[in-house]
Amino acid sequence: MKPSGAAFALGARGRLLPLSIPMRFFGAAAVFHVFAWIALGLGAAQVPRFAGGTGWPLAALHAATLGVLAMSAIGASLQLVPVATLQPLGSWRTPVIVWWLYTPGVALLVAGMAAQQPLWIALAAAPVIAALLIYAALLARNLAGARSMAGVRMQGWLALGALVVTLASAAAMVATWAGWAAWPRDGLLMLHIVSAVFGFMGALALGLSNILLPMFALGPVPADRTQLAVAALCAAAWLGCMPVALAGWPHEALLAPLALAAVAVAVHLRSMHAVWRAGMRRDGGGSLRLMQLGWTGLCVSLLGAAAWAWGGEREGLAVGVVVCAVVGWLMSFLFGVLQRIVPFLASMHLAGTSRRAPTPSSLTDDKALTVHRLAHGVALALLALGMAADSALAVTAAAAVGTAGALAFVQFMAQALRRTRAAQRAATRLRDAAG
Repeated sequence: MKPSGAAFALGARGRLLPLSIPMRFFGAAAVFHVFAWIALGLGAAQVPRFAGGTGWPLAALHAATLGVLAMSAIGASLQLVPVATLQPLGSWRTPVIVWWLYTPGVALLVAGMAAQQPLWIALAAAPVIAALLIYAALLARNLAGARSMAGVRMQGWLALGALVVTLASAAAMVATWAGWAAWPRDGLLMLHIVSAVFGFMGALALGLSNILLPMFALGPVPADRTQLAVAALCAAAWLGCMPVALAGWPHEALLAPLALAAVAVAVHLRSMHAVWRAGMRRDGGGSLRLMQLGWTGLCVSLLGAAAWAWGGEREGLAVGVVVCAVVGWLMSFLFGVLQRIVPFLASMHLAGTSRRAPTPSSLTDDKALTVHRLAHGVALALLALGMAADSALAVTAAAAVGTAGALAFVQFMAQALRRTRAAQRAATRLRDAAG
């Protein structure tokens, strides 16, 4: 029988981590989201034509990538991959250790970038890299023992391979900043960006979509053949970028891997459309609109990368591609997912504690999510305008609107936790009264 999202939801209960584990990652991501927009506003004058180096733009970028995207990916993958692979994660204490190493480390790293302090960056890089290596070991152990969801497993292995390359290139750049080594900057930078954004985060986003979308829509899971084809194309595209970064091949050599990536995206989006069309719950609401915005950002970022590869270096184009991929694609998609998965996980944990466990919708602050969704869209449009017109004013306005939206998302998270705790207390009172 073909697996379905409903089966995922029913099978998840036996492999749920304690609610506090994924929620601490999601909560930290919400806080870093606020800081990422603030840092962007403080570095607005340098953002449109940012050419590298430490400062507020770099701090904003890493608050978004490490603090928001990777933070959320760790919490989501450690919970969802065991559900899909039917392989328990093991001890829940290790993810807690990861959080305590990673979260303060990212905070110090971002602060060091903002303050332009290479020593802070070097000191912070150690716990961040250690945490990500522990996370990689946890995920690798789960994937190695799994027998189901071959496509998700392949995307997981691709993400872990890209993470290793990301960490190695990051360590080399930190050593260069600190004056301990002298590596070629341009090659390392391209290798780091492609592996982090399109390799690690991209593979996780595409792979976990095969779990999340069927769960949200209560629809069929894409066929293994489709998932494996997408994963193979993504792996070939990522590996095809390596010679350009490492051997100095011309920009035009990127067109072939970009074509492979475009085919992978087309196949993936077609499969996601089929999931929603066949699902029992077709109204995705604001969550689906954010995910669709993210998919649009993915397509635009690939087009921008192709323009860069075809036309050579153009002022601001490379930065625009990175911003489009991080904010337009990954962050849009992520927040579309988080606004569904946070109340869903809370509701799953509350199921069975009382006769009338709260539904995900009862744990959701719809007003806060509406404010966040509108603010995110406006901020993205203003940021695109600022990048295209080299306008610090437009970037500043984007940062202000984005900060307001990020605060609204914090409100959503806080309200979900408050309502969950209230439901837990009510269930405890009922049990005590019945006993």
